[in-house]
Amino acid sequence: MITVYTGQGKGKTTSAIGDAILAYSEGKKVLMVQFLKGSTYSGEIMALNQLGIPLLQFGVGCRWSGMIRTGLKHCTGCGECFRQNRDPEIAHGLVNMAYEYVLKEAKSNSYDLIILDEVSHAINRGFLNLKQLQELLADNISISWILTGRGMPEAIDSWVDSWWDLNLIKHPFAQGVHSRRGIEY
Repeated sequence: MITVYTGQGKGKTTSAIGDAILAYSEGKKVLMVQFLKGSTYSGEIMALNQLGIPLLQFGVGCRWSGMIRTGLKHCTGCGECFRQNRDPEIAHGLVNMAYEYVLKEAKSNSYDLIILDEVSHAINRGFLNLKQLQELLADNISISWILTGRGMPEAIDSWVDSWWDLNLIKHPFAQGVHSRRGIEY
């Protein structure tokens, strides 16, 4: 089973985590790999670690994540971490490491569900090609897969079983409300 969560709205990673928790509650082994995200503070990392669901980040993170984690600083949305993760000199190596790790874990048959969070960014920026992804999924059909990220390439539509498009209709950000700890991160 292959599921996609994409769209311009919030909730893609959160939806994947909901599926992860459901699978975990049924005794299934779950792995989550985040492409081009790293050392950021978010409640999902804390929650999954408490459950024993591995979440590995392959990306450059926020230099303020330690202070944000303790509540001493608030994410300002400066975008520095996102810009660094788009730098080809940095991103190619990180995406390759993530792909090789997932490939090794898939071949180990240790997991029932593997989430490739933000994999669309790696594809859309040319750091991972569709053929690599297709081979990974096709060679490991006993695993359920969840792919997330904005702008998921429509070329993969024929491979997937479930496709969700999450788009923003209304959000407090539009009224100037900053991200809220425990809600947005």
